[in-house]
Amino acid sequence: MHLAYPAVLSALLFCTGLYGVLARRNAILVLMSVELMLNAVNLNLVAFDVWLRDTVHSGQALTLFTIAIAAAEIGIGLAIVLAVHRNRGSSDVDRLRDTAETDAAETLPGDEADEIHGTEDQATAPAGKAKKAEATA
Repeated sequence: MHLAYPAVLSALLFCTGLYGVLARRNAILVLMSVELMLNAVNLNLVAFDVWLRDTVHSGQALTLFTIAIAAAEIGIGLAIVLAVHRNRGSSDVDRLRDTAETDAAETLPGDEADEIHGTEDQATAPAGKAKKAEATA
């Protein structure tokens, strides 16, 4: 068996998965792309195991461990995505990142004292909003 055929197929699968991780915005499709990348690695492990004629079949044993880890990763990943979808109403990766950044940037360290003591007047209010908008950008 030529090693080039499964190696090229594995490289194509891995590149397809990498494109899916970088280009997709849906969290479930990102998880599917990660699984595609892991399957490309599994194909490489088995191909090199057959090519090297290993008597212990360590490549195939490592592939079984990788399949078990991938199954656990998908189970936990889907549980997290479903929990986030229930709470936020969307599984869009960009929207989730934006909401996390705006939650953290709502209060700036300098603004806390002004809000507690009520010393913020109408003249400094737009400046505080500008700082918050700048922090989220």
